[in-house]
Amino acid sequence: MDAFEILLSASFWVAAIRIASPLIFATMGELICERAGVLNLGIEGIMTAGAFAGWFTVYSGGDLWTGVLVAALAGAMFGLLHATLTVPLGLSQHVVGIGITLLATSLTYFTYRLLLPEVTSPPKIEPFQPVAIPGLSDIPVIGQALFNQTPLTYLAFATVALTAWVLYRTPLGLAVRAVGESPSAVEAQGISVTAIRIGAVMVGSALMAIGGAFLTMSAFNSFFFEMINGRGWIAIALVVFGSWRPGKALIGAILFAAFDAYQVRLQQFSGGVVPYQIFLMMPYALSILALILVARRATYPKALMIPYQKGER
Repeated sequence: MDAFEILLSASFWVAAIRIASPLIFATMGELICERAGVLNLGIEGIMTAGAFAGWFTVYSGGDLWTGVLVAALAGAMFGLLHATLTVPLGLSQHVVGIGITLLATSLTYFTYRLLLPEVTSPPKIEPFQPVAIPGLSDIPVIGQALFNQTPLTYLAFATVALTAWVLYRTPLGLAVRAVGESPSAVEAQGISVTAIRIGAVMVGSALMAIGGAFLTMSAFNSFFFEMINGRGWIAIALVVFGSWRPGKALIGAILFAAFDAYQVRLQQFSGGVVPYQIFLMMPYALSILALILVARRATYPKALMIPYQKGER
């Protein structure tokens, strides 16, 4: 199989969709936050906390879906802290976000060492298994890639559809988008800007945490340090790449995942002639290039990162 034939293989696209799944959760979470006018830089730490919370719940005897729920609740709590500091108190979203990342990451590592002091290698759990959809999974290439995945991957794609539907087809979604564009107009309609923003950040943070939980409960079967590996920052870039639209952000997540899966396979063809760091760099370099090309035309929420106090005009 040559370098081009890789792109036509079912195993390549299965891997790409699997790599994209946690990014999809995280990107949708960040998109909801930013649509409401709040930049959530706590995403990396929230994903780490979600990865640990979900895994440890299952390791302690809970079932897999309980682990997903616990991860979401953990993310929502960090989201509540972030929103409380940035929305009613109006503190810097950049500083608070970085603080949340440091807090969530450090607290997770401390809790891991506290609960498992004698562990030298990460304990394993029984993760979600692929579920083939009858008929659809038999379609060449596409069937294996899209219809023979774990339940969390199906949930990731459903999250994109649900996010798009809520944002563009419901009064709640209209309120969220309006808060990110003109909070004073929302307040004039008797709607609480603070409540909408806090709710959006909590929901978005819960999705970020589920993205982290995907790694420990679907992609892998254990928790280890540094497993998030910058996925949170990539999700922030994907929101910009997608122009704050769920569908475009989904395409961006799949493209990045495809680049990532491709570089792993290209390393096998190089035979060690090309340093492996070059291949590791490729997805990120291509992402930066895509951002440069797309960001100039992107229309961001007008009230993004702008604190709002009741009664302001």
